Amino acid sequence: MRALIEGGPPPDGRYGPYGGRYVPETLMEILIELERHAVELLADEGFQRELARELREFVGRPTPLTRAGSLGESWGAEVFLKREDLCHTGAHKINNAVGQALIARRLGARRIVAETGAGQHGVATAAAAARVGLPCTIFMGAIDGRRQAPNLERMRLLGADVRLVEEGDQTLRAAIDEAFRAWVADPVGTYYLLGSVVGPHPYPWLVRRLQTVIGAEARDQVVAAGGLPDVAVACVGGGSNSIGLFHGFLGDEGVALLGIEAGGRGGEADPHSATLVKGTSGVLHGAMTPLLQDAHGQIMETHSIAPGLDYPGVGPEHAFLRDLGRATYESATDAEALDALRQCSATEGILPALESAHALAGARRWAARNPGGRIVVGLSGRGDKDLAALAGGADHG
Repeated sequence: MRALIEGGPPPDGRYGPYGGRYVPETLMEILIELERHAVELLADEGFQRELARELREFVGRPTPLTRAGSLGESWGAEVFLKREDLCHTGAHKINNAVGQALIARRLGARRIVAETGAGQHGVATAAAAARVGLPCTIFMGAIDGRRQAPNLERMRLLGADVRLVEEGDQTLRAAIDEAFRAWVADPVGTYYLLGSVVGPHPYPWLVRRLQTVIGAEARDQVVAAGGLPDVAVACVGGGSNSIGLFHGFLGDEGVALLGIEAGGRGGEADPHSATLVKGTSGVLHGAMTPLLQDAHGQIMETHSIAPGLDYPGVGPEHAFLRDLGRATYESATDAEALDALRQCSATEGILPALESAHALAGARRWAARNPGGRIVVGLSGRGDKDLAALAGGADHG
């Protein structure tokens, strides 16, 4: 636990039995070099000054911590929202995208490739690539492209070459598959800007390192507002927003960490995306981690009303925190998330992303079990992108 709190790369790229590098030989040396350069750059004062300036002037950090008085009164708790929805481009994804884009430019990359599910990482990558002056190609599942049409158009307006993936399940998993293929075809000239704490080492560590700004700010802000919370709650798909928030409180043993996965429609036989709750260990996209797979190791159909949570794997560090008992994970159904979204919108004047609404649903349930508690909820993104789904006009997968 001490090593996790200190924040360096894990030994051998592993979090207990999870993580590692399960990649073709052509990528092994590229990943080892990326880790070496990332460690050097993140310790370099000049790079840190450049990153801090971009986070301040381009991303808009620090983001506020908003006291949610109406939700608190309704839930019988003290509720604070960490407002990543107010970041430039509308979600926490920009923290990581800017950091990795700066690294890509320092490494002399000729282009950036990325994948996206909800479109938030794609928009963030397109914006960051434009900011540093690198062309980028973004892969997006065709189903997600229909669900997130406004973000698809935003990516194109920001100069990205967006390629819709018609193969596989046509969601985030298929988009990652295609981004990997594009990277393998030119691993030296291409920088793969991965959007979550998944994939082969060093990505789970690197993305977490760039997202810990969320938790560091949240801890300072909530302490200034009266003291540490009883619990920090965030949604978990791949898990970058949640691991970023959790790391701010990892060393505070009295602060519970609660991740909320997508429980789908909630029926026993219905597809869902609750990997940590119901998955088993396997290898996907270059890492050993809990997966939703059948007895033959085939990836199962997944579902969430929130495109950003619709992924059959999860970040390996989350699995390690679960096994250590430091974090707990539950799921919330589509219906519970929609209900929480409507309550937050109507009473707080804040329209959260469908992903963030899962965290709100989980926080509300925690409050019912712990009356009078003090809660920080990670609001990972804003809900403008979900208007078509909320109006019932989109394919929910």
